[in-house]
Amino acid sequence: MCTDRNYNGPLTSKALARHQARKVQCIEISIVEYQSFITPFEFPMNKKIAFLCGLLFSPTVLADKGAVILQPSNDRYMSNLTQLTFDGDNGEAYFSFDSQQLIYQSNRSGYQCDKIWTMAIDGSNKKMVSPSHGAHTCSFFFPGARSIVFASTSHLEGACPPKPKWPSQIRYAWPLYPYDIYRANADGSGLTVLTDNPRYDAEPIVSSDGKSIVFGSQREGDFDIYRMDADGGNVKRLTDTLGYDGGPWFAPDGSKVAWRAWHPQTEAEKAQWRVNMEENYIQSMPLDIWVMDADGSNKKRLTDNGATNWAPSWHPDGKRIVFSSNKDDWREDIQKFGHNFELYLINTDGTGLERITYNKVFDSFPMFSPNGKKIVFASNRNAQKPRATDIFIADWNE
Repeated sequence: MCTDRNYNGPLTSKALARHQARKVQCIEISIVEYQSFITPFEFPMNKKIAFLCGLLFSPTVLADKGAVILQPSNDRYMSNLTQLTFDGDNGEAYFSFDSQQLIYQSNRSGYQCDKIWTMAIDGSNKKMVSPSHGAHTCSFFFPGARSIVFASTSHLEGACPPKPKWPSQIRYAWPLYPYDIYRANADGSGLTVLTDNPRYDAEPIVSSDGKSIVFGSQREGDFDIYRMDADGGNVKRLTDTLGYDGGPWFAPDGSKVAWRAWHPQTEAEKAQWRVNMEENYIQSMPLDIWVMDADGSNKKRLTDNGATNWAPSWHPDGKRIVFSSNKDDWREDIQKFGHNFELYLINTDGTGLERITYNKVFDSFPMFSPNGKKIVFASNRNAQKPRATDIFIADWNE
């Protein structure tokens, strides 16, 4: 992704008008390059424990400019669209179960790789709640907002994990860092490791009863979805088809799981996938939205359009899934889908596909507030900062 991490000025109406009047360039973003902060490396267990036991943690609180309400957009069902972040790259902002807080990842404050932050839904009270070293991603609240879960490489030495290498002809790739999944108090204290796997464990989402976590893992050589108890026990594999199965998300009642997937069909695709897993990266591929029962049964594919459909989460009614896709950005000149990701809703039986955002830039990582009143997502909509990703929130009026 082409990024500009230095701008911290206000998003004015004049700047927004400038953005709407010109074609934004150099937005080379895709699922695999945005998530360039995720994987596992061998780390001896005794050193890991010693390092964690010696970790001293104090949350960082930063003053930030107030949220900025944007001019009306063409997005459906949204009003009072508001930008909440202005510093660095920011992504994957998810609501607490009481709809009052957000937890997200950011490299704000000059960090080389992402840390986990929380803030109120008006953008105030930003606090860093992860260790200050290592890469961090995929955070979520437990019910009651007294505990959080996230993936981290803080058990490894160094400021950030080294990036796996891939062939130069691969334009986009997603490095699989050696994350483990951690639980902590909401202020970041009481850090406890839930998984111990020398390869990728990340993407944890907590069920509404607080008893279960679904997550993505590379632990058995493929990339699959697993479920575990809130304390890390009773791990169960939910997917077993060769290929990528990731980004799981519990339905509001915990009875189903939505996720994104790509399963290689040809021998060439299978060979490509084996190399990806051996070398700890995933190159760009089409993705589709799937849904299954929470025990892994009754798997159903919802999209089949050749595009990259990803970042699914649930509408509070439990009947629809919101996700991001570049399906409407087919480029005849290159015979490929482009970089303009929009947000869509779809019923859990695959019917009723509906586009809800309309612009020329990246929109993704959507989540509805549990009370159904708001939607939050990450976007490149800041005209003065078009190469970086920020968090936006809007009222939902349907």
